[in-house]
Amino acid sequence: MSLSSITPQQAKDLHARGALLIDVREAREFASEHIPGAQLHPLSRLKSVAPETGAAEIVVFLCQSGMRTAAAAGNLKASTDCEAYILEGGLSAWKQAGLPTERRKRAPLSLVRQVLITAGAIIVLGFALGLLVDPLWHLLSGAAGLGLLSAGITGICPLATLLGHMPWNAARPAGGVIE
Repeated sequence: MSLSSITPQQAKDLHARGALLIDVREAREFASEHIPGAQLHPLSRLKSVAPETGAAEIVVFLCQSGMRTAAAAGNLKASTDCEAYILEGGLSAWKQAGLPTERRKRAPLSLVRQVLITAGAIIVLGFALGLLVDPLWHLLSGAAGLGLLSAGITGICPLATLLGHMPWNAARPAGGVIE
């Protein structure tokens, strides 16, 4: 079962007529920037809790680029009895069309960027300590590299999990956030 894609302008027009915009990104992503009036319902919770559509007859699902919603189209359609669509190109296309978003000024960096910065710092630190203190410190760089390689192969990144639990990454409630 597939959902039809609609353009950002079509989504905006439907939303103005009462359609519900459901953002399927994670709370951290939603908190940093989202479409005004959109509700958060992360894909990670889709199987356990169906989105509350209220009186809406039309639902438009969106993510950052449209890839997550396209990949989960069958599950998204099954989660609602409403007429449903996918926002083509997601939030990125919405912004590219010049449509408004709400942005939190002091939002944390994305988790991917945090992982890259932390892993890069560990590698540089291990290299520098290996040159200046003891060659055994080069093992630190090697361990960081193996961790990145393992995360890329398995799709499981313990560093991302650890960073995701840090206080600066705690999702703060924003309008429409479902916790």
